[in-house]
Amino acid sequence: MKKLIAILLTASLAMVAMAESPSMSPSSPDGLRQGGTLGEVTDAPPIAGDPRTVKREVRNYPEQPPVIPHSIRDYQVDKRFNRCLDCHSREAAPSAGAPMVSVTHFMDRHFQVRAEVTPGRFFCTQCHVPQTDAEALVESDFKPIDQVIREGDRGETQ
Repeated sequence: MKKLIAILLTASLAMVAMAESPSMSPSSPDGLRQGGTLGEVTDAPPIAGDPRTVKREVRNYPEQPPVIPHSIRDYQVDKRFNRCLDCHSREAAPSAGAPMVSVTHFMDRHFQVRAEVTPGRFFCTQCHVPQTDAEALVESDFKPIDQVIREGDRGETQ
């Protein structure tokens, strides 16, 4: 017990000495963000913007989940509640003007149609992502299925 108290006391004194140290001045870099210091709070970089001109995106391959054309920040989606269904459920979609959840979301793993969204399809963001105007993080040579088919019909190869 005496050892523990001695260790805690030593650690506390070391922290006080570090806080008063000139090497830890308010202008010291905090190491967390570009240009951030211990004494200055800087704004976080902006999150990629939500497009406000809502239009349906063209899907690039069969069965591609559609993107979410609006912000879902602070939406509650957990095992007890799914905020997406406030607008996209069978009952709410017509009055909300939102597309209803696909009928495939009501099928269980045995392809039996159920009255409610099945557990395997309840967590929307497993497949659907919000549409943003973010730049691509990596280069991609992905081609939409229609382009692949056209190139195949013409006998083109890479």
